[in-house]
Amino acid sequence: MNFGESNNPMFRKKSIAKVDALKKKPSGPYLSETVHMTVQGAVTKTFILTGLMLATFVVGFAFPNPLFMVGGAIAAFVVYLITGFRPHIASTTAPLYALIQGLFLGSVSAIYAAAYAGILFQAFSLTIACLLAMLMLYQSGMIKVTKSFRAGVTMAVFAVMLVYIIAFIGYFVGFDVPFLHNSGPLGIGISLLIIGIACLNLLLDFDNFEQGELAEAPKYMEWYYGMGLLFTLIWLYLEMLRLLSKLRD
Repeated sequence: MNFGESNNPMFRKKSIAKVDALKKKPSGPYLSETVHMTVQGAVTKTFILTGLMLATFVVGFAFPNPLFMVGGAIAAFVVYLITGFRPHIASTTAPLYALIQGLFLGSVSAIYAAAYAGILFQAFSLTIACLLAMLMLYQSGMIKVTKSFRAGVTMAVFAVMLVYIIAFIGYFVGFDVPFLHNSGPLGIGISLLIIGIACLNLLLDFDNFEQGELAEAPKYMEWYYGMGLLFTLIWLYLEMLRLLSKLRD
């Protein structure tokens, strides 16, 4: 595994290279792709996916249940991985992913909202603020996405995802990852660290939007990249909820 690439499988340079090679084949379904993806197109697809997610978010929020939370988390993970390996079906799987995530997020948010008044608005506001701040930093060139930067962020995110997987398994077998859910100073510090990593991952996402356009990837890659950015935003929102709940405890 090359740690110089984005941790997010939706944005791997190898995926872009693979699409480039497929476009150059003299025959096959890729001949129908006559319009290349653009950054604006990917942004538009991200907004569409967000709208779909919000539609089912309302359902999950109104009728929270374990099926939406546990089943939704597993289903979204499976769809995400499938799309990572088969990007040409992203126009179908990306909307499906957004709908599933909406049910999951709605149920999780309902639980937080019942326990902490006003926490959802705070988490949403902070997520949007981080998105805009990182976009400004990226566009200003103050932080450049270099190979070493990619490597550092990638390794950090893989470490966080490994902890998540262990914690998820622990939920079913009866053990907790130390300090991950703790509301003490160390637990709050861990949440802040994870939020920082998620914010840095946004920079990789922005850069890969541009790399996809430069590579003249086919139009369906807009769905593929939009799904990847949505993943990061969902992750950031969930971590904001976790941090705010720790601060109130």
